[in-house]
Amino acid sequence: MDFKDYYKILGVDRKASADEIRKAYRKLAVKYHPDKNPNNKAAEDKFKELNEAHEVLGNDEKRKKYDQLGENYNQYRQQGGNEGNFDWSKWQNARQGQRPYTQDEDVFGGDGDFSDFFSNIFGERGGARQQQPRKGTDYEAQLRISLEEAYSGTTRQLETDGEKLQVKIKPGVKEGQVLRMREKGGRSRTTGPRGDVLMKVHIAAHPRFERKEDDLYCDVPVDLYTAVLGGKILIHTFKGDIRIDIAKETESGKLLRLKGMGMPKFGKDNEFGDLYAKMKIILPKNISAEEIELFKKLAALRTPEQ
Repeated sequence: MDFKDYYKILGVDRKASADEIRKAYRKLAVKYHPDKNPNNKAAEDKFKELNEAHEVLGNDEKRKKYDQLGENYNQYRQQGGNEGNFDWSKWQNARQGQRPYTQDEDVFGGDGDFSDFFSNIFGERGGARQQQPRKGTDYEAQLRISLEEAYSGTTRQLETDGEKLQVKIKPGVKEGQVLRMREKGGRSRTTGPRGDVLMKVHIAAHPRFERKEDDLYCDVPVDLYTAVLGGKILIHTFKGDIRIDIAKETESGKLLRLKGMGMPKFGKDNEFGDLYAKMKIILPKNISAEEIELFKKLAALRTPEQ
């Protein structure tokens, strides 16, 4: 019976934490999963090997026993012992039964087809689990949309296992939000339901608006004369263009709140965030000689006497 180096199989250090072991397993299991490698015997064998390694290293009791066995086995080999003559009897467990069910089987569909090494050391074969219904693999996808599409809602088309899916994205979806389509993912290798499709939304930066939760922020140019004298300015919003009053002597940087003119609140009808318009005073350019003289007069009126 050959000794199996489960740490090498998962590509982790022998002092790796439980979280590091789990992450390494999940990454490799996704890579070698049968759904992604159809009719690939080498990938299927690697996938089974990964499941076996995680079954041991992901269980505190099994890992402890395995580490003790590994130390003895390595010491035996370092002393010149022949692999075929190693005394396995003290490590063998005659108990036969089903191995514990792990959460990762829901995700990766581990089938419990273990090696003789595993079965002899831990006394478990787990083959009976193959007949129990398990959910298929969850698929992941990235959806890229514009801020306008996030405001109004949109659709995207995906294809999974030859099936075209129409994905409806509701108004108000946020950056990084994960949408789920149930039972549209990988088919179960048993009689269980299909997996889900998990779609992460990415929203492109907008040239005019910045989004913070359900609120929008934008800079609004205001000419010097309107800022000083007051008047009306035009603001572009996703609901259309609107004119608002600007009070006289409005300072640059002042925020005006336009209630209900922000983003829709996801999953809620007729509820919106606010729009915050930041006044940005624009100085006149290419001023004439006459204007310069007028500004000088204004400056003189505002300058205190010496």
